[in-house]
Amino acid sequence: MMDKNNNQEMFHKTSINWYPGHMAKTKREISEKLNLIDVVYEVIDARMPLSSKIDDIDELIKNKKRILIMTKYDLCDEEVTAEFIKYYEQKGYKVIPVDLISGKNVSAIINETKNLMQDEILKRKAKGLLERKTRVLVIGVPNVGKSTLINKLVGKNKAGVGNKPGFTKELSWIRVSKDIELLDSPGILWPKLENQEEAHVLAALSSIKEEVLDSFDISSFILKKLDELYPDRLYERYQIKNLSDDLMEEYDLIGKKRGALKRGGLVDYDKVNNIIIQDLKNGHFGKITFDRLTDK
Repeated sequence: MMDKNNNQEMFHKTSINWYPGHMAKTKREISEKLNLIDVVYEVIDARMPLSSKIDDIDELIKNKKRILIMTKYDLCDEEVTAEFIKYYEQKGYKVIPVDLISGKNVSAIINETKNLMQDEILKRKAKGLLERKTRVLVIGVPNVGKSTLINKLVGKNKAGVGNKPGFTKELSWIRVSKDIELLDSPGILWPKLENQEEAHVLAALSSIKEEVLDSFDISSFILKKLDELYPDRLYERYQIKNLSDDLMEEYDLIGKKRGALKRGGLVDYDKVNNIIIQDLKNGHFGKITFDRLTDK
């Protein structure tokens, strides 16, 4: 069983509120259009296959046919993420990991969509009904790669792409082929992020705006998470091992090595925060997966 509540000692117990108005609107509009939808592409980040899964997704999309698409597979720890793929498949999901840079496995999404709809199409033909496009809802948390995925499926830049969460603001229909059209949706989260571990993973990997959490909270979480899961990567990048309690020694070391200094040679801690966050975003710690499955 997955445990979203471990490592809570790192953080405060308060919930984090981040629910822009367009998210509530998006959920309402999805509910209103759900009767038009045949298949759902649920998009999650392969580096955080637990934290990036929308908590109330089952309630939102009901019993619609679904494909679980893991984006950013080229950036994840494949051995760890493979455990999640197996877990979700055992739960009955059809899981397709994709590399949105090379386009690997993108065609498999279209093929699986056709497989899911085959019986429905045959039923329509038997009833003498006209053929129509398969309508697909694309849904996921902010900045998980939905728009990039859509552009790969379409073969051109139809969906706007941004590197900050909340780039897509409204639902829009996009034609993929003569057989399939997609309903692109803005990234959505749940109203309160009660789980601090999950919230910090989302923030560290850019699904929550950096303004929502203190930058020191995010950067210190990254250091602690790397120390826990990938200590060799932490040492390779910063020559750091055995973290101190308050991390000040580590921040001083990084600041001096990277030239993040104020006048008089004092360390600029804001710059150090940004260095750590950007190093993660830019892949300088190698392929990582921040979520873990725990034993039942």
